[in-house]
Amino acid sequence: MNDTQLTPQQLAEACADAMFSRDHASQGLGMRITRVAPGFAELTMTVRQDMVQGHGHCHGGFLFALADSAFAFACNSYDEATVAAGCSIDYLGPGQLGDEITATAEERSRRGRTGIYDITLRNQHGDTIALFRGRSYRIRGSVRRLEETAAGDNQ
Repeated sequence: MNDTQLTPQQLAEACADAMFSRDHASQGLGMRITRVAPGFAELTMTVRQDMVQGHGHCHGGFLFALADSAFAFACNSYDEATVAAGCSIDYLGPGQLGDEITATAEERSRRGRTGIYDITLRNQHGDTIALFRGRSYRIRGSVRRLEETAAGDNQ
């Protein structure tokens, strides 16, 4: 099946597969993609002992990384290489050792070369523990063809 025959859902899945195969950071943190669709991604991560900070909670940097990865998979679901232009996070509650944290990224706007995405982090009980907003910027290249993206960066 060539690119023109892919449905938007199939394209989003192909982009996620290609990105995740190269994403050693997300893999190393134990992240898993549970759902992906055009402009949408859901990733999960279990809080491990090596992610717990001095107050006994998940370090905020790991929560940020999970949200940032969900953001990346959502905004790159159209096979147009896209990077973060800016983002912010609000921590609402702690992640605990053993918690299964789910980050759900949803596209709010996508116009021209920019987009806005909201990511909600929840624990296995459904409690919202963080809210993240990301602004994306489309660069040149394809998500599934890394060499084209690298050559088109910053052009």
